[in-house]
This record gives sequence, C-alpha cells and structure tokens, in this order.
Amino acid sequence: MPLTVYLVASSLDGFIADEHDDLSWLLSMPGGDDAVNPYPAFIEGVGALAMGATTYEWIQRHHPGEWAYDDLPTWVFTHRQLTPIEGANLRFTSEPVDSVHRAMVEAAGGRNVWLVGGGELVGQFLDRDLLDELWVSITPVTLGAGAPLLPRRHTTPMRLLEVVPSPAETFVHLHYTLR
Repeated sequence: MPLTVYLVASSLDGFIADEHDDLSWLLSMPGGDDAVNPYPAFIEGVGALAMGATTYEWIQRHHPGEWAYDDLPTWVFTHRQLTPIEGANLRFTSEPVDSVHRAMVEAAGGRNVWLVGGGELVGQFLDRDLLDELWVSITPVTLGAGAPLLPRRHTTPMRLLEVVPSPAETFVHLHYTLR
C-alpha cells in the first residue's frame, strides 16, 4: 500500500532552513551522501511529489533549468503565479491537501507520495491525518530560527522504526511511522 511520507533534513534545534530559506548549512555538511543516507533507496519507491511554493522557488533559484525528479508528477501548493520548469511534470494548485491527496496517490501508481517540504505544507497533511511516515536526518548544527521541521502540535506518539548514524559522524537518520 502506498504511503505519504515526509523525508527531510533538520538542524538539531528543529529547522529545515534558516530564516532566509537558505540551506547552505545543510549542503556543506560532510556525510550527506554517505552509504547510509536513506534518499537513494527512498526515491526509488516514490511515484509522486508534493511541495510548497517556497521549496519550489528554492529549487528554481539553486538549480535553474534543471529538474531532479524526472517525470514524477509533482503538485506545487501555492496561491501565487509560479513559472514552470521546462520538462517537469507539474501541477500548480491552491486546493486544500485533502482535496488533492487522492489524485496524488493515484498518480503515484502504487508507489509512495513524497512530501518534499516545507514544514507548513507537511503540517497540513498531518492536520488531516494524511501523513504515514516521517524520515528525518538530524544534523549537528543549530540555527536558532528559520523554517520549522513541523510547525504543529502533535501529541500522538510516533513509533520509531529505525535509527541509522552516519559513518561521517554527522547525520543521524530517524524513521518514524504515524500509524
């Protein structure tokens, strides 16, 4: 059964980007591409993506003209007019996540739906009980402010499925289920 999953990296103090939506703190960390990074195996099981406008615009600014997700159908949740990336299989929407989720699961073709980010969008999936799993790669830096990992109160315990430390002694990868 396909899952709706949030895979993300976070600072130790719970931020996925700094207060300027900058990820340079993350991209400069050693060990991000080591053998225990869950991303390569994870992306093989992904059939559709969802992201917020800020995440989409970050991709446009930092990888102009490139789209790393091949032809995977991607929903970009926004209330603004955004410029499409050529060759990307995009669907811009301002609909609530629960109105779009079924179409995302169908488009994923039996594979998982990846909530790329950001935290506010993922929080909307969490609010509507549409989030199945959370993969968080914790980095040993603190940002003090920025975009929170999940800007929601969620008191139902998640169950830890796996903990994998990075051989570079930087990241620790945590895998939780919400079911």
